[in-house]
Amino acid sequence: MNIMDFNVKKLAADAGTFLSRAVQFTEEKLGQAEKTELDAHLENLLSKAECTKIWTEKIMKQTEVLLQPNPNARIEEFVYEKLDRKAPSRINNPELLGQYMIDAGTEFGPGTAYGNALIKCGETQKRIGTADRELIQTSALNFLTPLRNFIEGDYKTIAKERKLLQNKRLDLDAAKTRLRKAKAAETKSSSEQELRITQSEFDRQAEITRLLLEGISSTHAHHLRCLNDFVEAQMTYYAQCYQYMLDLQKQLGSFPSNYLSNNNQTSGTPVPSALSNAIGPSAVAPAGSLIMASSSNLNDLKELSGSRKARVLYDYDAANSTELSLLADEVITVFSVVGMDSDWLMGERGNQKGKVPITYLELLN
Repeated sequence: MNIMDFNVKKLAADAGTFLSRAVQFTEEKLGQAEKTELDAHLENLLSKAECTKIWTEKIMKQTEVLLQPNPNARIEEFVYEKLDRKAPSRINNPELLGQYMIDAGTEFGPGTAYGNALIKCGETQKRIGTADRELIQTSALNFLTPLRNFIEGDYKTIAKERKLLQNKRLDLDAAKTRLRKAKAAETKSSSEQELRITQSEFDRQAEITRLLLEGISSTHAHHLRCLNDFVEAQMTYYAQCYQYMLDLQKQLGSFPSNYLSNNNQTSGTPVPSALSNAIGPSAVAPAGSLIMASSSNLNDLKELSGSRKARVLYDYDAANSTELSLLADEVITVFSVVGMDSDWLMGERGNQKGKVPITYLELLN
């Protein structure tokens, strides 16, 4: 019975406090009651924490989209995470494409031009898929997890203490209002004592909140280190992908032209790579500025007899020791060799000699 009386009294007291806060809050909104303002430093800290929370959430969610574009897969991973269970491993898109290419190449025949190329492309796609998986795992551990820990841990604590500060502030202002309205000496004395208590509780809560908020600077420093880890993981991933594709391009470019022929169209002549242009100084000219060799120029090159000077149209990296690397706009000597494929000429620059593709050349008068 005593316990029930205590619970009823506590419930009534809580209800009274809640009602007092609601009245104070409403009167402040209507301009009928004064509001104790927080000091400028605390207000700045609160604003900084709120700004950090908003942008951390946006960055975290968009990073998740970047690493896993499939929304259904993200939902599944979220559910498994909440159930504290490991999500089943699934094949990613590059790996799936790679497997399809390998299977198709095996079906067409590894000894055929198309089949061999498909298998090589498939193996490269699978390597890219593995690199993609490593990027996701590294980024989730070193970047997403710390951001999520802040949102679900530190900021929740800050929000809780901030709410307590708001309640203590409402209690303080309600006590101030009651003191102003008190007329009897006994009532006034009681109101003054209540004001001292609420002021003390408010000051104590303001100090707790301030100490927590000052930790936001440390959070920024920690997130900066995590951001550097994320950038490093991306650099590793893109470097791996570029190297894989560069190796693949050289493998495909080293095939004889008759091996690469398809549908009676000879494709053995190397084509300037837009990827090389995007990566380094040895790349070719941008696609918008490519100077395509005219058909008459190509015919002249194919029917070349003797030696002639030719201007190089694009950079070209030799695929093997039999070829000659080229730099755009340089002038070299070219001549034909009996038995050589008509899409290639022998190039000479000083003491250097090697095969060069005719589509990279322009004959000079």
